[in-house]
Amino acid sequence: MKLTRFNQGQIGLVVDDRIIDVTTLLGVDVNEWPQVGMNRVIARFESHRAALESAKSLPGVPLSSVKLLTPVPGSSKVIAYPINYHDHAAEMDRNVKANQLGFFLKPPSSLCGAGEPIVLPAIEGRRIDHECELAIIIGKGGRDIQRERWQEHVFGYSCLMDIVVRGKEERVARKAYDTFCPVGPWIITADELGDPTQLQGRLWVNDELRQDANTRDLIVDIPGMIEMASHIMMLEPGDIIAAGTPAGVGPIRPGDKVRIEFERVGSMTMDVVQGTGGKASIFAQA
Repeated sequence: MKLTRFNQGQIGLVVDDRIIDVTTLLGVDVNEWPQVGMNRVIARFESHRAALESAKSLPGVPLSSVKLLTPVPGSSKVIAYPINYHDHAAEMDRNVKANQLGFFLKPPSSLCGAGEPIVLPAIEGRRIDHECELAIIIGKGGRDIQRERWQEHVFGYSCLMDIVVRGKEERVARKAYDTFCPVGPWIITADELGDPTQLQGRLWVNDELRQDANTRDLIVDIPGMIEMASHIMMLEPGDIIAAGTPAGVGPIRPGDKVRIEFERVGSMTMDVVQGTGGKASIFAQA
């Protein structure tokens, strides 16, 4: 099953090339704040499953006719693992990897969706890079989750780009701009995806293949990421884990089109545009 958000925040069930509005069926108020409707759907998914299966036969509208938004804008946290592929460690000349570094957090305000642009801040002399990552969406929350039970806590998967300003400033500041965490185009549920341990992920910029790697090459695997994060903090329904990026990170510029794809998960292509804000003083230094 594939679930996403679209247009004004409606919940959509994606079936082939159409999207079916299931907002009312799920009891979601698109005007609520904070926007945690999808979090509740995830937390109570089993009670909705039968109704959603029945809704697959409804006509819906063409997927191409709607604006896709990020699936879980109300995620309480985005947990990101740095240096989690050996080849990326080599290209960044780093000896310390995710199994020693742990993780950092990106703010939920950095989330955006497949139908929105990546907006670059108006800072000069800094390279801004793409990073291709698998997103793991938590379904059942918990603390101190043992790796043998990781599957009980995963709702589904999505594509994620971690956008970053290169430099020596704190990592979170360089990765926290609005639109610097595209997630989409939807969440595919864990039962539909099956085994996530050998997924090929790719990223293109203007049809140039930049990144191409498989999740079997992760340093800290998916069970390990869930175990590590949950030993430090409570995981909640709708939390997002960014699994790390392989080699091939590179710059993006205004006018670029960036496409990310994970096999059996989905793909999305996003425009890169130049913004007028974001002139943080920390980036005024070379």
